[in-house]
Amino acid sequence: MYEKDGERFYVFDAHSHFWDASPQNWKPGAEEYAKGWIECFHAYMGLGPAETHWPIERFQRYDADDFQRDMFDAGHIDFAVLQSTYLREWYTNGFNDFERNLQLVERFPDRVLVNGRFDPREGSAALERLEADYQRYPFKGVKLYTAEWHEGSRGWRLDDEAAKPFYDKLVELGVKNVHVHKGPTIWPLDKDAFEVSDVDHVATDYNGRLNFIVDHVGLPRIEEFCFMATQEPNVYAGLAVVIGALMHARPRFFAKVMGELLFWVGEDKMLFGSDYAIWEPKWQVEGFVDWEMPSDSEYADFPRLGLEGKKKIMGLNAAKLYDIEVPDELRLPVPAEEPASPDSAVGVA
Repeated sequence: MYEKDGERFYVFDAHSHFWDASPQNWKPGAEEYAKGWIECFHAYMGLGPAETHWPIERFQRYDADDFQRDMFDAGHIDFAVLQSTYLREWYTNGFNDFERNLQLVERFPDRVLVNGRFDPREGSAALERLEADYQRYPFKGVKLYTAEWHEGSRGWRLDDEAAKPFYDKLVELGVKNVHVHKGPTIWPLDKDAFEVSDVDHVATDYNGRLNFIVDHVGLPRIEEFCFMATQEPNVYAGLAVVIGALMHARPRFFAKVMGELLFWVGEDKMLFGSDYAIWEPKWQVEGFVDWEMPSDSEYADFPRLGLEGKKKIMGLNAAKLYDIEVPDELRLPVPAEEPASPDSAVGVA
């Protein structure tokens, strides 16, 4: 929980990681790619405040104590979702796969959720693994990495026919949140595999059954994402990278991106994500709560983000998607003209 000027914010981090990119985990023969990937991530950390930068050795692999300190003790995070990213073409035990992420569920059972994962290029075995993972740990979402390499393939599309059985299985299991990486590329992945044109097809087909959280809002394709997301009621904007990469290093571009998102997508469909450990959450939470749209004429046609909107974005929207109950004192007040009910406050499970 974060408190500023007497206002308290429930902070739900919808995009965090617990990776192992140490040299011991680099796959023999793919060391160039494993090393290049984590070095590219580390370079992104440089877009945050200088005092938050880590040496590469710490960045490659951190432990549960680091996670607790940076996320919960210092970072103001009330609840976090760990996104599973495999990358087994380069990392022997995966980058931050389902197994590694479950270690933090054991450590923080009331503060962490782990999302599953699938790749339709792996065929029926992947479908069986998806269900087996769910039976072991009933996750509430999955993370899809459409640019991941697999046996010579350098990407897939959400609207590939091979992906449909996986979406149907999610619906059958009651898993409703589908996170998709659609944003800046990381070397050596291909930028074109992260473009957003495949999102609206599946969002339309699964409207009312699945939510598609577009992590990193398609950057740098912000206009394309916004025009698509405004017409798809089940498409959400995941703000990981938007805040971490832009708020400090590119404040005016950050204001433009936020302005487009607020105008087209709206504050009810935007989710905070720190992208830890690329960036620590503390400065992002504190900076976003303090942030105001610039007042000069260049930004005059963008909506302003008020206190209620910041509370939604910082945690209440994600808590609602993930059916996490928010303490009464951290919910938004129910309007006087609205009859009170168990579901009447934003953020109630």
